[in-house]
Amino acid sequence: MSTLTRMSHAPEHSPDASHRPPQKSAVSVAQLVAALPGAFTKLDPRQMWRNPVMFIVEIGAVLTTALAVAEPFLGGPGESGGSAVPPTFTWGIAVWLWLTVLFANLAESVAEGRGKAQADSLRQTRTDTTANRVTDYDPLRDPAALHATARGLSSAELQLGDIVVVTAGELIPGDGDIIWGIASVDESAITGESAPVVRESGGDRSAVTGGTRVLSDRIVVIITSKPGETFIDRMIALVEGASRQKTPNEMALNILLASLSIVFVVVTLTLNPIASYSDTSVSLPVLIALLVCLIPTTIGALLSAIGIAGMDRLVQRNVLAMSGRAVEAAGDVTTLLLDKTGTITYGNRRAAEFAPLSGVAMTDLVEAAALSSLSDPTPEGTSIVELAELQGFVRPTTLSGDIVPFTAQTRMSGVDLTGGGEIRKGAGSAVIDWMLASGPRGSGTVTAQAKAELDAQVQRISLAGGTPLVVATKSATGQARILGVVYLKDIVKEGIKERFAELRAMGIRTIMVTGDNPLTAKTIAAEAGVDDFLAEATPEEKLALIKREQEGGNLVAMTGDGTNDAPALAQADVGVAMNTGTSAAKEAGNMVDLDSDPTKLIDIVRIGKQLLITRGALTTFSIANDVAKYFAIIPAMFAGVFPGLALLNIMQLHSPASAILSAIIFNAIIIVVLIPLALRGVKYRPMNASSILNRNLLIYGVGGVIAPFLGIKLIDLFVSLIPGL
Repeated sequence: MSTLTRMSHAPEHSPDASHRPPQKSAVSVAQLVAALPGAFTKLDPRQMWRNPVMFIVEIGAVLTTALAVAEPFLGGPGESGGSAVPPTFTWGIAVWLWLTVLFANLAESVAEGRGKAQADSLRQTRTDTTANRVTDYDPLRDPAALHATARGLSSAELQLGDIVVVTAGELIPGDGDIIWGIASVDESAITGESAPVVRESGGDRSAVTGGTRVLSDRIVVIITSKPGETFIDRMIALVEGASRQKTPNEMALNILLASLSIVFVVVTLTLNPIASYSDTSVSLPVLIALLVCLIPTTIGALLSAIGIAGMDRLVQRNVLAMSGRAVEAAGDVTTLLLDKTGTITYGNRRAAEFAPLSGVAMTDLVEAAALSSLSDPTPEGTSIVELAELQGFVRPTTLSGDIVPFTAQTRMSGVDLTGGGEIRKGAGSAVIDWMLASGPRGSGTVTAQAKAELDAQVQRISLAGGTPLVVATKSATGQARILGVVYLKDIVKEGIKERFAELRAMGIRTIMVTGDNPLTAKTIAAEAGVDDFLAEATPEEKLALIKREQEGGNLVAMTGDGTNDAPALAQADVGVAMNTGTSAAKEAGNMVDLDSDPTKLIDIVRIGKQLLITRGALTTFSIANDVAKYFAIIPAMFAGVFPGLALLNIMQLHSPASAILSAIIFNAIIIVVLIPLALRGVKYRPMNASSILNRNLLIYGVGGVIAPFLGIKLIDLFVSLIPGL
């Protein structure tokens, strides 16, 4: 039975984590220069209409430019706020409107350009290699013979389901799964890590990526991707921004901004009819300037860049997000599922003690445990043999018998000796079932005394946070005997408790998922500081747990690497597949961690939250920013008609014309000033939603009001030096 148990914790303060990777500089002059051509290209109306706010500004820029050209033939620019303005006024408005649009495009272009270098690096791995395709694959044939008969063809000709043979020194021609063999593979072009990794058939480390190089041995690979749809192709499209789809929240905000813009267009169009009752009129350039200052141009200009930069931060951490929706969902995650081994603990459990039952010689237990582990390549099996050798065990030159490998179904491993004896080590319940099972040698028995003593040893080790492995034998006549328990010590990673406390401060509940018995799971969970744990978990129970959490209104994130994790990864709102895992796992998840580091899920959640907070902060700043601009431009427009509005000119700007031009200039410059913040992101601190809102209002709301007052006044001092203004 699986056990889901809630752990209670008092609120803890978590210091700023030191594990976070240093952030790169947000933007440099070289990046701005490199992005300029892309910014001009984006002026194409066929691209601009996708951003309604900036599309309106571009239309205003076109109209103002046309008016500036036509003014010499129409009798001058007219008046602003009841005062005549110089011929340069309309041209000034036109130029700065074009710069506003250009700066908005520059923000998006810089965000996209940050991935160009990585895309170029990835393209170097996407070479047209020779593929040794096998047309009549037989798993019983010698792979060397297969390679000799394989037909060489271009990797671009490979189709889904083709089988290829790759030997040492050759590039893997396409994404696939190893169906035979084991090899050392250089994946540095993908992960950035120079150390080679081991890939082998029949497990959760069978997936290989096209463009990586086999360093040793020979493998047989079945291709799992179509031409042009490989893992590297998707990465290139992602980091360049070509395949980025707007997220639901981003689309909703775009609709809101477009609606506000339409409302302000209507408001602006009604001003001249209203002013006509006072025997005055407002020139079209002034109305366009008012409209641009009214609509939320700041967030409209930066919204796309914020989304691209959020995905770029994931790429910098070697995480590939299949969609922006996944990044956004990571910011709203409320439940986090984490495997114990390799995530919460180091995973290399080591044998610390042999505990024989009464009447069993220590040498018998040590020998049986060591013999059953000689062919066990795991760190646990190796450590059992090493501990046995320290206690006098002599490794035999040959082992006569059949190896019984560990499987998730049997939960034990061992050896069937040639003489008829059998040795098993594994989970207590599995070993007991094996002892009692009927078979060719009859069925064994377990005495009540032995069972009670075994339970006591298992409980002692479990309460200490260790993993007990029961060792038992069965003779040729079917007589079964429990010898004792091996104590495997599992070590919790340093600092993991503080990280979980930090997640708790974010409002995220953590659940440890493990195949251990409930006692061991409870001890590790308490030491690590997780909120809940699921013990003796099966793939079906993981899936059921995710569904229960989602039915309760929670958004769930989890990691996985095996084919049996695929259903749960697909069900989770954020499913992070390990790059070392199977193709099924990578297809099921909506993110892939190239470093195969399960703890990175915590950083993914942080990046998602940073994306949402950055968007909220700059939206707050943009709205507050517009409020301040009203005080500059509205008194300037109507003070001549309604003298009482002069009281609102609290900035004491030089003239109506300089006030309008200063507001338009500030409106453009603030976009450039905020590009680094949009790309870097607002620094995230764990706090609840109300605290985040208060912080946004205090910093970006108040700051959004103060900055325009100071900026527009400073610009007005320089603009007023222009003759006629």
